Amino acid sequence: MEINNNIANGSERKLMLFDLAIGGHHGNYIKHLIDYWCQYDSLGSLDLVVLPKFLEIHQEVVKTISIYKHPKISLITITETEANALNSRKSGLNRLIRNFKEWDLFCHYAKLLQTTHSLIMYLDTCEIPLAAGKLSPCPFSGIYFRPTFHYSQFPGYKSSWKVKLQETRERITLSLILQHPQLKNIFCLDPFAVKHLQHFSTQTNIVYLPDPVEIDNLNSFDLASYLKKSLAIEPDRKVFLLFGALDSRKGIYQLLDAIAQLPEDLCQKLCLLLVGGTNATERAEIKLKLEIVCKVKSIQVIEHYEFVPAEEVSAYFQIADVILAPYQRHVGMSGILLLAAAAGKPVLSSNYGLMGEMVRRYELGLSIDSTVSDEIVKGLTKCLKKLPQQIGDSSKMQAFAKMNSAENYTNIIFENLKFEQM
Repeated sequence: MEINNNIANGSERKLMLFDLAIGGHHGNYIKHLIDYWCQYDSLGSLDLVVLPKFLEIHQEVVKTISIYKHPKISLITITETEANALNSRKSGLNRLIRNFKEWDLFCHYAKLLQTTHSLIMYLDTCEIPLAAGKLSPCPFSGIYFRPTFHYSQFPGYKSSWKVKLQETRERITLSLILQHPQLKNIFCLDPFAVKHLQHFSTQTNIVYLPDPVEIDNLNSFDLASYLKKSLAIEPDRKVFLLFGALDSRKGIYQLLDAIAQLPEDLCQKLCLLLVGGTNATERAEIKLKLEIVCKVKSIQVIEHYEFVPAEEVSAYFQIADVILAPYQRHVGMSGILLLAAAAGKPVLSSNYGLMGEMVRRYELGLSIDSTVSDEIVKGLTKCLKKLPQQIGDSSKMQAFAKMNSAENYTNIIFENLKFEQM
């Protein structure tokens, strides 16, 4: 384990950010908190506990810490042995085992660092240990990503006995968690879940937390201009961007099936831009599917199968005409909606859960049943036939982006932590 600064004595106020996940939003969430911390020197000490691979994937965080040179910020990686012992989250049993291992690591580092309060950056991974009554070495708060028990209240929601059973289990688990004596704050990324969560507890503070997005990135405009030229996008084509981890969860196979069904005149107007990391198996399958589609349809496809540095992300959204988000029954919020709104670009999105409700409520674009290729075909057709400004409401997009500014995110967290009083 690497500790960059001396461990403080027991009287010092020490906040630990604990996050054993990588990719996606995880780097940005921590970076924004570092920016805030460095503006207010009197807060105390800040310890960041992450996976070793975090340093490679989220170099922007490492760079930010290096630039500030703040004497009371420590970036700490768990050991390679500890990281290798963590199970995958993919199957139910492995996920359960990993959750208990992560909780043990959380407790270990909170003790070692003499933490006075901890912010668990992905509270969902601690649900079962907390419901089981596991105690912490210190008071803690957490960011809650994926409540689903209230989805049945959204328009068009299809329920079943399995869904109802899951909702019941979730409500029971949450009722136990919210009685935990050391849990001080839950920062919930779903604004529609907050009032329901508040019914479970009177002792835990539960607030809505904006999902932070950078609204003004002047440097990205120059980069976008360069990027558009370098990608050699053909004239008279609309750019449809699918961004992020390119896998089955994102609906890429349903999307390609839908493109194969588009009439030829519409295919001649389509440029599909695929940007993001994927594993070797998934990439081979995507390329095979693309090869089949491109043999029969005259679309342009541009592929960039690599992790994109945070400072370059917004440029890809600026050169796009439509942002694709055909997730397959995705639970929780998606940063893709925020990046699209900040760039003023409409989305073609899943209509399921929180994502679907946000698209409808803020008129961010079109929401469809993305599990059905025919429905994606209808959505693509509308987007190709209409101007981007005719799909969604640009003023509501900007309001949505501003609501989720990085400043709102950091202010809400630190106002509710009241760290200066600890």
